[in-house]
Amino acid sequence: MSSDCPPQSPAVAKTVVALEGESPLLAATFAYWDNILGPRVRHIWAPKSEQLLLSDGEITFLANHTLNGEILRSAECGAVDVKFFVLAEKGVIIVSLIFDGDWKGDKNTCALSIILPQTELSFYLPLHRVCVDRLKHIIRKGRIWMHKGHSIISVLTTEIIPIMDLLSSMKSHSVPEEIDIKDTVLNDDDIGDSCHEDFLHKAISSHLQTCGCSMVVGSNPEKVNKMVRTLCLFLTPTERKCSRLCRAESSFRYDSGLYVQGLLKDSTGSFVLPFRQVLYSPYPTTHIDVDVNTVKQMAPCHEHIFNQRRYMGSELTALWKATSDEEMAPDTIIHANETFTPDLNVFQDVMHTDTLVKSFLDQVFQLKPGLSLRSIFLAQFLLVLHRKALTLIKYIEDETQKGKKPFRSLRNLKGDLDLTVEGDLSIVMALAEKLKAGLHSFVFGKSFFTSVQERDVLMSF
Repeated sequence: MSSDCPPQSPAVAKTVVALEGESPLLAATFAYWDNILGPRVRHIWAPKSEQLLLSDGEITFLANHTLNGEILRSAECGAVDVKFFVLAEKGVIIVSLIFDGDWKGDKNTCALSIILPQTELSFYLPLHRVCVDRLKHIIRKGRIWMHKGHSIISVLTTEIIPIMDLLSSMKSHSVPEEIDIKDTVLNDDDIGDSCHEDFLHKAISSHLQTCGCSMVVGSNPEKVNKMVRTLCLFLTPTERKCSRLCRAESSFRYDSGLYVQGLLKDSTGSFVLPFRQVLYSPYPTTHIDVDVNTVKQMAPCHEHIFNQRRYMGSELTALWKATSDEEMAPDTIIHANETFTPDLNVFQDVMHTDTLVKSFLDQVFQLKPGLSLRSIFLAQFLLVLHRKALTLIKYIEDETQKGKKPFRSLRNLKGDLDLTVEGDLSIVMALAEKLKAGLHSFVFGKSFFTSVQERDVLMSF
């Protein structure tokens, strides 16, 4: 392949990233269109490896491939196009984000790309949305930095390296697609064998209320991973591929976009949770501490999205006002906009009790462990939840003529669908949100309710 590569002139700057474990990523590149020289690679990020997987010339050739044909690109200002290339003849896949930016005083078409072996296609696909969402936002920040005349490389590096770490950790510690119920709490002889009854009930219920997104924190890796596998039983096989076990020898950092992740406390028994990453998750999250048996959850979907967008706007505004790299550090941005003071206590006690999960747990532990009965009963429970969510979606579509009219009959919905218990409604609404994105905001978000106001409204019906 090297014979097909054009000579590199001028030399391309390169950052070598040291990672723990195997890296499925060959390289990441930032390229731009030069009106004289054509596509040019500005920077390469590559994992440190004993053997040379791709030469700089080969990486440059592949990166140039993503910009060929983009000279006539017609897109709205600020748009980011995501393109997915599978180059079978080269044995690689390229995920490229195409955008316009000011470069050397002129508007240029740019591309931020990640390159993986084609053999990693099935590994990467479930994580595609996670990576693209994070890269899109760093591009928004990078375009501002380019417009101010600064180098975009320092901004991109703040997200490229964490994504490399994420893919490396998922390669070694991702939850398998198929989980044996024997490796979970649901295989115990009694509900109190591994954890207190009320704790397990709250953990599973809150996990379902937050669209299947949870972080499990603790000091014992075996205990943490057992709870992670238990919660993953309530996810689809694809969602399990976006979940991660904790690493016994050292703790991973929290990564936004994963469904379930295990995290270890440090030697002092504490764990620092980054506010920004938590708020940037696509769904609200449940926080479960297996050391002290506590369960807390974030605000419901519509409020979470509302706060997320306000914070994103605050972050970009702060970056626009910044004059140096030091002033654009994420930790300084949350206080930069005086019009938005985020609630740092984003995790609150689980307010909504339910009957669905409680009834399931009461019945599943009456079945004899070690057989397939509990797995079959779990599958039946998940099927019931799925059918309830589809029924709720159809009900709302009929009541609103598929969104043409506002939804006004929450009381009738709760009565007709037997969802009068607030926790049951929250669980089914969360599952419906995953099936039909935006449903939660459509029902609750027309006039914005805080969590307390929403609870008062629900309980008044």
